[in-house]
Amino acid sequence: MRGHIGAATLGLICALSLTGCSDAGLTSDAAAATKPPAAGSPASSPATPRPTTTPPSAATLGHLADASINIIDGGHVGVGMPISVTFKRPIPTSERADVERRLKVTADPGVTGAWAWIKDRNLHDGQRVDFRPRTYWRPGTKVSVTAGPSIARSFTVARSLVATVDVRTHKMTVVKDGAATQTIPITAGRPGLDTWNGTMVVSDKQRRVYMDSRTVNIADAYQGWYSYAVHLTTSGTYLHQNDRANTYAGRDNVTHGCIGLASDGTARRFYEQIIPGDVIRVINSKDRVAPGNGYGDWNLSWSEWRSRSAL
Repeated sequence: MRGHIGAATLGLICALSLTGCSDAGLTSDAAAATKPPAAGSPASSPATPRPTTTPPSAATLGHLADASINIIDGGHVGVGMPISVTFKRPIPTSERADVERRLKVTADPGVTGAWAWIKDRNLHDGQRVDFRPRTYWRPGTKVSVTAGPSIARSFTVARSLVATVDVRTHKMTVVKDGAATQTIPITAGRPGLDTWNGTMVVSDKQRRVYMDSRTVNIADAYQGWYSYAVHLTTSGTYLHQNDRANTYAGRDNVTHGCIGLASDGTARRFYEQIIPGDVIRVINSKDRVAPGNGYGDWNLSWSEWRSRSAL
């Protein structure tokens, strides 16, 4: 559904197991343009401006001490996963540049990336800043993150999986490591309750989720447990098993905004191959998903993304 609340929707990145990260760096745009690495060498400059000798202010240290990150040490994520740092209190505009200077990302192999301040659907402005590369992470990339004295994480980018849902043809094409592996019949949001258009990143998945339409002001349209639920947005969009897909998948859009898969094993098989950070693209629908509605970061162009940096 475009906006229901499921039980226990904690990001399951925290349940993944990670390897250590090498110390090859991640390049900023300027570094990539003016100082290309020597032949055969990975890029080796920080993701954000070079470390400053100016000590952080007391306010910045306080913000960083209270910060949280969407990734813990361990595990593998999909190529679309942004690094998202959130804060207990909104950070005033005048203090964001100093905070951003203390955030560091390194990657092997090096990539071009940047931080951007994102208005999270469930937070105030100034409570979330995300890092993403210019394009999806390369499979096999090892990444480390530090955010002040309290956050140090590392993770590995797994294989690439990008699934494109066409609400007009009622089909989903799954591309894994650059090769189309499946075309799956789907049913999406019916007119007036259209599935969000644009790029969404899997935040977590659950074997069963309780969904209640009253949480999104759709009267008594639905209440109950849904299986093989892949979580796409904070507002409640899932890709999940739906018995109505047994009749309508591949033919018509009949859901309240979620993407439905048949209960003949189709939903289970798709669920089993998904990990957080995998990419679900919806085309030919309406209303592009907002950057802060889950991990909608990829719906901004690179110039739009960079314009949201405090630096």
